[in-house]
Amino acid sequence: MPWERPGHKIDDRHLRRLAVVYVRQSTRQQLVDHQESTRLQYALVDRAVALGWQADRVLVIDEDLGRSGSSAVARTGFQRLVTEIGLDHVGLVLGIEMSRLARSGKDWYQLIELCALSGAVLADTDGVYDPGEYNDRLLLGLKGTMSEAELHLIKQRMWSGRLNKARRGELAFALPSGYVRRPSGEVAFDPDEQVQAVIRLIFAQFERLGTLHAVLRYLVDHDVQLGIRLREGPDKGTLEWRRPNRMTLQTLLHNPAYAGIYAYGRRRVDPRRQDPARPSTGRVVRPRDGWHVMIENVLPAYISVTQFQANEAKLAANRAVAEAMGAVRGGSALAAGLVFCGRCHRRMTMRYHSQRGKALAEYVCAREVTNYGALRSCQLLNSACVDVFVEQQVLAALAPAAVEVSLRAADQVLAERAELERLWALRLERAAQTADRARRSHHLAEPENRLVVRHLEKEWEDALAAQQRLQEEYDRFTATCPRTLTAAERQTITALACDIESLWHADSTTTADRKEIIRAVVDKIVVTVLGTSERVQVTIVWAGGTTTTGEVVRPVQWLEQLSYYPQLVDRIRELAGQGIGPAGIADHLEAEHFRPAKGGRRITATTVRDLMRRLDCLAGRVHRHRPAPPGEEPGPDEWWLGDLAVELEMTTSTLYTWINRGWITVRRDSCWPHRLIARADQQELAELRERRTRPPGWYSRRIWTDTPEQQTP
Repeated sequence: MPWERPGHKIDDRHLRRLAVVYVRQSTRQQLVDHQESTRLQYALVDRAVALGWQADRVLVIDEDLGRSGSSAVARTGFQRLVTEIGLDHVGLVLGIEMSRLARSGKDWYQLIELCALSGAVLADTDGVYDPGEYNDRLLLGLKGTMSEAELHLIKQRMWSGRLNKARRGELAFALPSGYVRRPSGEVAFDPDEQVQAVIRLIFAQFERLGTLHAVLRYLVDHDVQLGIRLREGPDKGTLEWRRPNRMTLQTLLHNPAYAGIYAYGRRRVDPRRQDPARPSTGRVVRPRDGWHVMIENVLPAYISVTQFQANEAKLAANRAVAEAMGAVRGGSALAAGLVFCGRCHRRMTMRYHSQRGKALAEYVCAREVTNYGALRSCQLLNSACVDVFVEQQVLAALAPAAVEVSLRAADQVLAERAELERLWALRLERAAQTADRARRSHHLAEPENRLVVRHLEKEWEDALAAQQRLQEEYDRFTATCPRTLTAAERQTITALACDIESLWHADSTTTADRKEIIRAVVDKIVVTVLGTSERVQVTIVWAGGTTTTGEVVRPVQWLEQLSYYPQLVDRIRELAGQGIGPAGIADHLEAEHFRPAKGGRRITATTVRDLMRRLDCLAGRVHRHRPAPPGEEPGPDEWWLGDLAVELEMTTSTLYTWINRGWITVRRDSCWPHRLIARADQQELAELRERRTRPPGWYSRRIWTDTPEQQTP
C-alpha cells in the first residue's frame, strides 16, 4: 500500500512535530457539487494517524475552501501552512494531490524549499516524499509543473469556449441600465417606460450640452433619477431609483451596447495595475481595434453607431491633456483649445495672469520649453488680437443662417420641454400607481388585525405624501419652464436674429456660449507670428474644410520689434530736424497712424523724447543743470538715468518702473534738481539686459504662480 509507513523517510523527529492536512476546493460551486472530494481530503486525518501521528497532533487547515490555487496571495490557509513549516512545527504535509497545495510554480517551489530546510516531508495518495532527497525533489518538481500546466490547459479550454460563444454573439454578460434579459436569453429594452425615457434624455442632453458634468448638473437640477435593476440578492431584478453620479454616467456614455453593438474584450486585466489582494482590479479599457469581438446591430439600440462614435470623440476631446481640445471653460479666451502653432503645428495652451490688476490671457506654445528644455517658447501672443479677428469672421459666417439657427434653437427648446413633460408624466403615473397599490393593500386587510392595518395605513399615508410632493414639484417646474412659442413670439425671435451681433454681445450670452458657437463652426485656428514683430498671420479652418486667412496686430514689448520701426526712426529724425518738439512729433505720428509697441491709441511724447535722446536728435533748448559740487557726479559703476537708458537701449519710464520694483539700486543727488543716480556694474548691466529680453507680464506671472520664497527676481 502506498500509505504504509516508509521507515527511512519518517522517523521520530517527524513524529514529534505536527502532521498538517491541507484541504482546499477551487470554487464555492465545487463545495456544493463535489462534496465527495471534500470528504476525501478531510479523511486524510486517518491516514496521518496510520503513519504514526497521534490524533491530537494532526492539524487540519481548511481556510482556503472555495479559493483558487493559482496564487497564494488571497489564500490565508496556505500562508499559515508556510509559516508553520518555517517555524519547524511541521513534520508532515498531507494533501489528496499536489495540485491541492499549489498550482503556481513560484508557490510550489517555495513550499518544497521550506520543507527541505526544515526537514518536513510531503505525502499524497501516491506516497511520501522527502524534498531533501534528489529523486523525491525531482518527482515533486515534475508534479508541480504538471499541476501548473493542467491549470493552464483548463483555463485555455474555458477561454476558447467563451471566445467562440462571444464571436457568435451568444455569450451572456451583465446588461447595463435600460436593458433586460428575457427567459429565452434575448436582450430587450427595459419594459419600464420611465427607465427608457431617462436613458434617451441622457444621450440627448449630452449631444446638446457636450460635457459629462453638464449632463450631471442637468439631471440634478431637474431631479431626474436613474432606474437600476438589482443584479444579485433576494431582490434580484427589482427596479431601484438612484441619484445620478459621474461614474455611472461615464460608464453609460462609453458603453457600446446602447448603440446596438455586441462587444466583448473591452476591459481587460493589466497585471501591472492589478492589486494581488483584489483579483478583480487592474482592468483597463482597450481601444476599439483591441476588442476581441465587436458585432453591430445585435442589441436593441438607443442611439445610432454614428452618434456613439461622435460621443466617444467628444469625451476624448474633453480630456484635460495637451493633445485634446478640452471642455469649454469660463476663461476669457474665446479660441481656447482651437489655436495651433504655425511653426511646430502643435496645439497651443492658455496662460492666464494678472498685470497691474488687469487679467490677461495669452496663447503660448511652450512644448519645446516643457519637453526639451528650450530657453524660449515657440510662440507667445496676447489672446485678444486673435479673438477679435475670429469673432468677426464667425459673426460674418453666421449672419446668413441666423434666422434658421434661431428658429431651430426654439424648436430644440420645445423638444426638450416635451421630453421633460413626458418624464414628469411617467413619474406622476408611477407615484399614483404606488399610492393606489398602498390603498388596495390597506382595504384588503382585515380591519380587526390592527397589527397589519397600522403598518399598511402608514404606507398609504407615505405614498400619498410622496405623490403630493411630486405634484408640487411638477407645478413649480411648469411655472419656471418656457411656454409653447406663439406665432408672434416666433416673429420676434426672427427679428432679433437679424441683429446677431447684438445677441452675441448681450449680457445674457455667456463666454461659454460664445465658445460653444465658435467650436461648432471652426475646426482649428493656425497662428504664425512673423519673426518677432507685431504682425500675426491667422488662418481659420472651418468645419466644412474651407479656410479664411487674415493678419492681426499683437502687442510687443519694444519699439524695435515693430515691423515699421525703421520708418518710425526716419520720421522722428525728419520731424526733429524741422525743430518740432516731442509733443508735436507725437501728434504727427498719431495722424500718420504710427502705433506704440504695447498697443494703444498713440505714441506718447515721453516715448518720443526717450527715443530722440537715444537717437541723439533731441530738438529745442536742452535744460542745463548747474554743475554739481565735487563728489556729487556719478562715481565708478554709477549712471545718470538718461545715460543708463541709452546704454540699455530702453526708455527712462521703464527704468522708473524697475526702480519701484527694486530691480535697480539708486541714490539721489544732493544738489538741485536732486536727480537719481543708478548703480550698475558690468554684472548688473548684464542682468538688466537679460531681464529686458523676458516676455511681457513675466513679473506678474511670477507673483501669481510662485511661493513667497520664489518671488525674488
